[in-house]
Amino acid sequence: MKGKAVVFTDRLQVKYQDVDIPDPGEHDVVVEVEYSWISIGTESSYLRGERISGETAYQTGDPWPFPIAAGYQKVGVITAAGRNVRDLQAGDQVFAATSRISGMFNLTGGHINPAVTHESQVWKLPAGSGGAGLAQGAPYSARVPAAVGGGRSAAAFAGMVLTQVGYNCGSRAPVKHGDRAVVIGDGLVGHWSAQTLTHRGAQVIMLGRHASRLAYADPRVQCVDLSNADVGNILSASGPVSAVIDTVGSMQAVEQIMPFMERDSHIVSAGFLGTAGIVDIQKLRLKEMTLHTPSGWTKARMDETLKGIDEGWLKTEPLITHRFPAERAGEAWETILHEKQACLGVILDWRN
Repeated sequence: MKGKAVVFTDRLQVKYQDVDIPDPGEHDVVVEVEYSWISIGTESSYLRGERISGETAYQTGDPWPFPIAAGYQKVGVITAAGRNVRDLQAGDQVFAATSRISGMFNLTGGHINPAVTHESQVWKLPAGSGGAGLAQGAPYSARVPAAVGGGRSAAAFAGMVLTQVGYNCGSRAPVKHGDRAVVIGDGLVGHWSAQTLTHRGAQVIMLGRHASRLAYADPRVQCVDLSNADVGNILSASGPVSAVIDTVGSMQAVEQIMPFMERDSHIVSAGFLGTAGIVDIQKLRLKEMTLHTPSGWTKARMDETLKGIDEGWLKTEPLITHRFPAERAGEAWETILHEKQACLGVILDWRN
């Protein structure tokens, strides 16, 4: 089967190109893609050659992970289903995670159309989710795609694996109503972690370095721009911290906050640390801190993420700042690499 994909052909080289896709099997569905959502952090590290698999950093002597079909998330409509597929059929609007591809360093990827995807990687969208999609406008804005048929647009669910990472981070620590939690990072995972913690009743402080990104936070979240504020002064005046969620991979930032953490508090480490992820257990033991290391996704968490998006407390559409036609994926990546601070949600539109 022939198709199109966004391919990293070498370090910092992006192409939208023809690709070979394996024929679907009896447990696969074929999805005509409407939108795919770029995972800026993970995909950037692949594009720079920093990792060769999800949690495996590149080491000298490893093969470079190219060519590779980037990404791992999209939405679309099923056009065919294998004979042993259950609960999914042609015409269903779905979210699909990784899909199959041939001739690449990894034999799965995200930005691929059509998407031949195992049924275990597919979620049916709530009834009423529509594909009419995003209003046109200036790229850097908090545009909200119009809802269709009383539901949310399909684009709202296009980044659901990444949304699930934020949900996972915000769900890990057993915070109680009124507990104080600090989120390190103003990217998408930081926002969704903060949204989840706020939904659970925590008082959330988000630390970032980009005022433009912090502006998208839930109004209940206290945002701190570290480019012009001292975290020590902020936390000294705020009271003890019950949980720290590091979404950027900075043990230095975590250790800066540790003096303000209470006994039996929690550290959630989700940022990619590469080969620098060294944790001093003895420092944690001083206050009996618990370290959580979320990674990947599970069906149960994806189910809860889908529910949170549908209910509206996990907000995805307002975080979409840029939209590009899929064939202009190279331009999308130029924008991400050179204007990163202006980018949160970046999606590719495959409908043409």
